[in-house]
Amino acid sequence: MSDLKPLKLDIVSDVVCPWCYIGKRRIEDALALVPDVPVEVRWRPFFLNSWVPREGISREEYLTAKFGSVEAYKGIAGRVVQAAGEEGLSYHPELVRRQPNTIDCHRLIHWADQKGKAAEMKQRLMELYFRDGGDLTDVNVLVQAAADIGLDAEDVRTRLATDEDVELIASWAQEASDKGISGVPTFVFAQKYAVSGAQPAEQLARAIRQVSAEINAQAAE
Repeated sequence: MSDLKPLKLDIVSDVVCPWCYIGKRRIEDALALVPDVPVEVRWRPFFLNSWVPREGISREEYLTAKFGSVEAYKGIAGRVVQAAGEEGLSYHPELVRRQPNTIDCHRLIHWADQKGKAAEMKQRLMELYFRDGGDLTDVNVLVQAAADIGLDAEDVRTRLATDEDVELIASWAQEASDKGISGVPTFVFAQKYAVSGAQPAEQLARAIRQVSAEINAQAAE
């Protein structure tokens, strides 16, 4: 089946978006359902909370600003925790103490991508945040996360201390916003069809098959 043209799949998401955490697992399950379809996945940045400063804010301040109160989020969180659990993922909102600005996380994913490890980096950061309540504003936590997936810790520490790729990541996030993407995760197939939300794996697999068939039929014409 190697003569099929690969389907380009852009996944626009943020590491602190619980539905993106769930959506990542679902798209991976979807890809496993269509092993015969070649897919090129690109993880694209999105800032769920672009107003959060680079140094982050307390989780309490964040929940109050976004949902009105910490209590108000508890009802919403319960549903998300359950949905995560159904995918075999752990989400412990009560462990999260600090709300990060995610530009440095997206820089790490971009750097990991240069070594073919973007998905691993994304997963590690999400696990730290949702499962362990890790502080993604702490440079030591970020450096350790990068080391965990095999990146050079000292190299990452040095680069994080600079503005390397800050503008690039910001421009990619802006590009998604300019294209009308306001909710994440959003899955963009062949740069023309967008599916928003953490859809079930079977539905995503169907979309992969359909769009792949279409682009290959066009290529054969």
